[in-house]
Amino acid sequence: MSSKASSSRGGESIVADCGRNTSSCGYCKSPTSSSISHGLWTERLTVHDYQALLDRGWRRSGCYLYKPEMAKTCCPSYTIRLRANDFVPSKEQQRVRRRLERFLDGELDLKPRERTEDQDVEVSERVRKLLGSGKREQNNEVEPVMKDLSELIDNAVQRCIQSGEFPSNIQVPKSSVKKVLSAKRKKLAEGSEELLYTSNIAFPIVAALKQTSQKGDGSNNAEDNRLSPETVSAKLSSEMKKVGEFPSLAIKVCKGHINFFSATQVTSSERDQGESLPSATTTTKSSSNSLQVRKKKLEIHLKRSSFDPEEYELYKRYQLRVHNDEPESISKTSYKRFLVDTPLIEVLPSSDGDDDDENVPPCGFGSYHQQYRVDGRLIAVGVIDILPKCLSSKYLFWDPDLASLSLGNYSALQEIDWVKQNQARCSSLEYYYLGYYIHSCNKMRYKAAYRPSQLLCPLRYQWVPFEVAKPLLDKKPYSVLSDFTKASETLEMNNSDEDTDSDSSRNGIDIANILISLNGARLRYKDLLRIINMAVRKQLEPMFISYRKVVGAELSERMVYELQ
Repeated sequence: MSSKASSSRGGESIVADCGRNTSSCGYCKSPTSSSISHGLWTERLTVHDYQALLDRGWRRSGCYLYKPEMAKTCCPSYTIRLRANDFVPSKEQQRVRRRLERFLDGELDLKPRERTEDQDVEVSERVRKLLGSGKREQNNEVEPVMKDLSELIDNAVQRCIQSGEFPSNIQVPKSSVKKVLSAKRKKLAEGSEELLYTSNIAFPIVAALKQTSQKGDGSNNAEDNRLSPETVSAKLSSEMKKVGEFPSLAIKVCKGHINFFSATQVTSSERDQGESLPSATTTTKSSSNSLQVRKKKLEIHLKRSSFDPEEYELYKRYQLRVHNDEPESISKTSYKRFLVDTPLIEVLPSSDGDDDDENVPPCGFGSYHQQYRVDGRLIAVGVIDILPKCLSSKYLFWDPDLASLSLGNYSALQEIDWVKQNQARCSSLEYYYLGYYIHSCNKMRYKAAYRPSQLLCPLRYQWVPFEVAKPLLDKKPYSVLSDFTKASETLEMNNSDEDTDSDSSRNGIDIANILISLNGARLRYKDLLRIINMAVRKQLEPMFISYRKVVGAELSERMVYELQ
């Protein structure tokens, strides 16, 4: 390796141990400080050391590194990854690609309030046309509009499952929309509007939720049991309204039913007849005037992590509208600390054609922001780390007006493709890391849809296929994912090896060779023993033992522990 290439890869990791941290949990919303993790602070970290930390269950937030104490924290978080070349997209993931392509081709026009699947938009257009035509089938036949309304409800159910509102393994029957006879209209609804159709799908959903909870299959039982027909129907109604307004229909919830009303009020005599559909209002524009067919250009730019005012403005909109953050909680300082600051020491490919550059992608290693632009407009930003073995996805924020494009799913597919494309240049670059998978949190289970994925065993740090891990996690949130017998044997063997240096070990944890920075000098703990007294030694040993446990032997001897 040339000296130039060597210097570009140089540097050392320097960390300060922050110890145990307890806080409230954003996943299970526990009122107590039930989230327990270990923290490190660093402003200098090599990409190789961070890769090794990822493979021991660590993640970073800015310059802060954290690792859940898996056996103690309320929501155990398992590192999840997949080998990019083995990835098989699901039908839904394929639809995400096609949806964006239709948007770029001008075939799918998105309005700010239309935050739903493109097939829902198509169905809603059919509903509008059917209602506007005034045509109906005979009373004993199913009207076409009822089929379309049923499809809209079914799609809303699926989105609630995908977002984690309902558990992913719930068995829900197809919805049924029925025409309401005039004799029943007063019982199912209030007010003077004309009630045309109704669905009771919320009731079988609640029954399915209870049945799922009784099986003890790992869903959030307490939350699921709180769902009533009223709350379920309200969730579905909210999802359906994201399709857009129907000129001749109003959707309301009453006594657990989803009801579809005429959007115009009628007199009591007209209500008694109740057999003719209202015509569409004349205030809506024709589809030919409201749709603008145009070609759009999607550009994806990879840039080094840095503060960008345009990105920050998009981040604010995303946090306010998608996560409902309070405006005062968002600031440039917090944004930089979370998504811009990075301790990773960048590695660039050398310009002299060094052979070792076969293991460095053209962009190099380090922290990046990947911008997605359509016709120059910034629509999404993916915050990622590119490391020797993987692309690690850290965060994504996107334009709330384009929620229907499923940009989170689309960016994940793009990042997987990026790994595949760059593996030809960097042979070690094989994996896509999706962050943490939390089986006890329904909203985090979507990550397992990227298959075939693997979870990291919290004891042996071996990768276990998700299909093998799932039955264990269905029984309890924390589980040793690798074979328990082999894990015990390996743990005993490791402990016996670590007991050899009794002078500098305690409880089987060898701390003799931990690398330490003291007043700018580098020395091992065994060398430090010569210059410190017993009182200082008793103070330092518990700190070094804890540090050694969470980072492992190899990293404790390679990274520099900053002693302050």
